[in-house]
Amino acid sequence: MTTPVNRLRPRRSCLAVPGSNPRFLEKAQGLPADQVFLDLEDACAPLAKPDARHTIVKFLNEGDWTGKTRVVRVNDWTTQWTYRDVVTVVEGAGQNLDCIMLPKVQDAQQVVALDLLLTQIEKTMGFEVGKIGIEAQIENAKGLVNVDEIAAASPRVETIIFGPADFMASINMKSLVVGEQPPGYPADAYHYILMRILMAARTHDLQAIDGPYLQIRNQEGYREVAGRAAALGFDGKWVLHPDQVAAANEIFSPSQEDFDHAELILDAYEYYTSEAGGKKGSAMLGDEMIDEASRKMALVISGKGRAAGMRRTSKFEAPEA
Repeated sequence: MTTPVNRLRPRRSCLAVPGSNPRFLEKAQGLPADQVFLDLEDACAPLAKPDARHTIVKFLNEGDWTGKTRVVRVNDWTTQWTYRDVVTVVEGAGQNLDCIMLPKVQDAQQVVALDLLLTQIEKTMGFEVGKIGIEAQIENAKGLVNVDEIAAASPRVETIIFGPADFMASINMKSLVVGEQPPGYPADAYHYILMRILMAARTHDLQAIDGPYLQIRNQEGYREVAGRAAALGFDGKWVLHPDQVAAANEIFSPSQEDFDHAELILDAYEYYTSEAGGKKGSAMLGDEMIDEASRKMALVISGKGRAAGMRRTSKFEAPEA
């Protein structure tokens, strides 16, 4: 019998760190990112990948990643590196690893294959079976078309991630700036993609994560793109530079005002539906009517705030009889 794993970890900021760069791996430990993923894929040159596996194992085992979700992005299944990435990293540092990120996922079988390999390693090494999660990255049209099956492919799946650069190339989008709108299209060219990923994620109680914004010096551009994903309901976004971490943490956290209001709704609803509060299905909180739907919406905001370590600054007081 395996212990249930919390698959809904905080992921407001997901910091990418090249697995072949010890200096960056050292620095990443001191940054306030919710998640750090040590990259064996695009951030590693082909000739550097074998050594990078061992570098990552060393830093996972010896580094201080307190408070961070620890992830390794392996290479995708169409390459010759994937199985060795997984075996080396998980056998070497599986007890200090939270998830494996699988890029360029195109169908559910690729997730199933990773699940089976992880299970074999966990059993062989005596690790808890099922503890290591999977993050599935959608980076082309086929992956998006199959995103529902991908989201449901394994109980290990924790997140669905949008990979904009490869996706833009796969559909021939006319833009060379990753995450920016293509010239000539008057609406949001990413809206359908983001909503499609979000619907698949929420259907299966997973998190939805937006991918990188490559103009790392353009803070205003990052905030705009991150704000778009946050407004839709995404849980977080990749950060490629330390300067983007604070922005992601802020944008994907509720404001203090919204957090306080959500907590008040939850307390008020609990009171008014109780015996003492008159067993009401709906009630007034100031000028606002609250009901079960209000409670569900407040739970989302409250959960995000609590995950971000927020503390309420107001308190519900039951009306005097």
